[in-house]
Amino acid sequence: MLILAATPLGNPLDASQSLKDAIVMAKFIAAEDSRKFSRLCSDLGISHNAKVISFFEGNESDRIGELSELLKSGEDLLVVTDAGMPGVSDPGYRLVRAAINNEIAVKVLPGPSAVTTALLLSGLPTDRFVFEGFAPRSSGARTSWFEDLMEEERTIIYFEAPHRIEESLSDAIKVLGANRQAAICRELTKTYEEVVRGTLAELLDWAKSKEVLGEITVVLSGFSAEKINIESGDLVRQVLQIEAAGLSRKDAIAEVAKENQIAKRTVFKDRKSTRLNSSHSQQSRMPSSA
Repeated sequence: MLILAATPLGNPLDASQSLKDAIVMAKFIAAEDSRKFSRLCSDLGISHNAKVISFFEGNESDRIGELSELLKSGEDLLVVTDAGMPGVSDPGYRLVRAAINNEIAVKVLPGPSAVTTALLLSGLPTDRFVFEGFAPRSSGARTSWFEDLMEEERTIIYFEAPHRIEESLSDAIKVLGANRQAAICRELTKTYEEVVRGTLAELLDWAKSKEVLGEITVVLSGFSAEKINIESGDLVRQVLQIEAAGLSRKDAIAEVAKENQIAKRTVFKDRKSTRLNSSHSQQSRMPSSA
C-alpha cells in the first residue's frame, strides 16, 4: 500500500496520531529531506526502524521505478515531505499515478495544509478557490501567468519565494491593478507567523519595507465581473481612440485591457463581436435583388 501522510507546517503539535503511528510502524519511508524528517521525529518524540529513501523533486522521476517495484512486491511505503501534504507542490503525484496504474492501494493520512490555512487567514472568499502552485520565476513568465488569471473569479492561492515576493507583487500590480485585495501569509503555524492583508499596492509597500524571510503563501481576491460595467462596443471605441493617437492595434488592445483591468482576449473578443454585429446589421439593410 502507498501511504501519503501530511506533516506539520511548522508546529510539531499539529502532527496527527495517525502520522506518528505510521512512522513508528513503517518499514520503508520516502522522505523529501532525511535530515528534516529526522528532526521531525525528534520533535515528535518518536523513533522508527524504517529504511528512509530520499524522494525529492530532483530525483522523483528516477525513483518512481524503484519505489513502484517495492510496492508491487507487497511492501507498504510511507511518503512524507518537509511540510504539508505530499503531492501538493511537492513530490508524490507521479508515484500515486504509478500505484494506481499497478492496482496498488493508496491511502492518505490528512493533516495540515498551507493552502487552506492561508485561505482562511486571508479573510477572502472561501466558497470557491483555485491553487496555482509556485509562481513562475522569471518576470516575463510571471506576467503572462497573471494575465491568464486576470479574469479568474475564484480566490487564487499560490506559493512564492521570499526573495521574489517584491517582484511578484510588482508584476501582479501591472496586470491586476494596485487595488486588488490580497493577503500574504508567512511562516504559517511557526513562532514568527505573520499575515498581512490589504491591496496589492499596500502589500508591495510592506515587502519593500523589510527583508522578507520564510515560506510564503499569497492569496488574491478573484475577479469581480460586477465591478466592471462596460457595454458592448465601449472597448472597441477605446481601442480606436488609442489607435488614432498613433499606437498599433496590438498596443492599443493591451492599453485598454490594462486600463479596464481585464484580459486582452476580452478586448479582442468585444472588438470581434462588434465587428460581426456591424456586418450583420449592414447585410440586413441591403436591398434584396429581384
